[in-house]
Amino acid sequence: MSKDRKNVREAALELLEAVEKNESYSNLLLDRYIEKYRFHGPDRALLTEITYGTLQRKQTLDYFLAPFLRKKIENWVRILLRLSLYQMVYLDKIPDRAIIFEAVEIAKKRGHRGISGMVNGVLRAIQRGGLRSLKEIEDPLERLSVATSHPHWLVARWAEAYGYKTTKEMCEANLIPPLQTARVNLNRASVEEVIEKLEREGFTVERSPVIPEAVRSRKGNLARSACFKEGLFTIQDESSMAVAYALCIQEGQRILDACAAPGGKTTHIAEKLEGTGEVVALDLHPHKVKLVQENAERLGTGQVEAIAMDSRDAGARFEKNTFDRILVDAPCTGFGVLRRKPDIKYAKTVDDIHALKQVQLSILSGVSELLKPDGILVFSTCTVDRKENEGTIETFLQEHPEFEPYPLHVPEAMESCVDGYRMQIFPQDFGGDGFFIASIRKKAGKA
Repeated sequence: MSKDRKNVREAALELLEAVEKNESYSNLLLDRYIEKYRFHGPDRALLTEITYGTLQRKQTLDYFLAPFLRKKIENWVRILLRLSLYQMVYLDKIPDRAIIFEAVEIAKKRGHRGISGMVNGVLRAIQRGGLRSLKEIEDPLERLSVATSHPHWLVARWAEAYGYKTTKEMCEANLIPPLQTARVNLNRASVEEVIEKLEREGFTVERSPVIPEAVRSRKGNLARSACFKEGLFTIQDESSMAVAYALCIQEGQRILDACAAPGGKTTHIAEKLEGTGEVVALDLHPHKVKLVQENAERLGTGQVEAIAMDSRDAGARFEKNTFDRILVDAPCTGFGVLRRKPDIKYAKTVDDIHALKQVQLSILSGVSELLKPDGILVFSTCTVDRKENEGTIETFLQEHPEFEPYPLHVPEAMESCVDGYRMQIFPQDFGGDGFFIASIRKKAGKA
């Protein structure tokens, strides 16, 4: 086993510790660690697999480990056992003996002989005796919770809202690594041209069956392609791409994106304006506004004006009734993107749902006066919680009688998910993120 390969596991342990200690997002930390330790090729892939896999399966791994742990252990030792067991159970190409050897070596370096002996004993006992069955858990919701590593309260909440079958499908889909998808900048190239260029670069891509201007990557990180640098496309999930369709954009319009960073939807809106009109993009954080600006510049969408401000205060800066369309892609729990950010499912609570609903309502109220009569407002989130989604938009409509539901327009492949003026996309529906979109209109003459 090479030194570099050993460093991958040490880096994974360090990274997973940081996620738990600081409640940091694993995807951001992973990029930092890859750069810090200059991981490339197989090492980069292994670090990504171990990190995400151990996080995704944390509850299941703890269930399997529990019978072998007879006393309290330090957290780093528990994480080391988790990431080692993850490799033993879920990765086929690495022999158990190599996994156990590396775990013992790390334990020696980090701890003392007693710890390394315990790590060796636990992993070898599992290797000899196997793991206990999940069938020992009698309650179906508890069994689903442990089997798919989703907190019990969350599984119970989803089952109450959507039924056991949909919940099970969603939990299982959340364990599948996401496909990378990209939105082609049709102002610069056709989908066919981009596919051809990417294939010449060595990528394996296919046309999306869901979004007309999207492609899916089967091999290679598209963000490292020359096509990306040239602004021929941007990385965006297919579910997220449906939002620009819901706005029913027409040339020359002035459109507000109230929660814009990192700019995927902002630039999609600008591309649909085909060089006309204006997009005002707001975000609370200046460093995130910079991301919007950089994305707009790379894609050549010059009609984007990005501003750092709280969208709840937008009424103090912009005149009433001056935007043709408004998008509120609101802060949310993010339960629709658990495949990309598995740590979210362990960090969020019911209190977060209640708090975020109030934030969403305050943003909607803050920008609602800026919409012209007969204008369309689209509300979207990347979560699957009914209270945040349907609950928020229904409350807003009750409190703002000047607005009414407006038929939701989405790409043809997604129409089966539409329920009048809104739709809830689950991860299992199209293989993308869980997403909610609702479309409402300010009544004519209600300035």
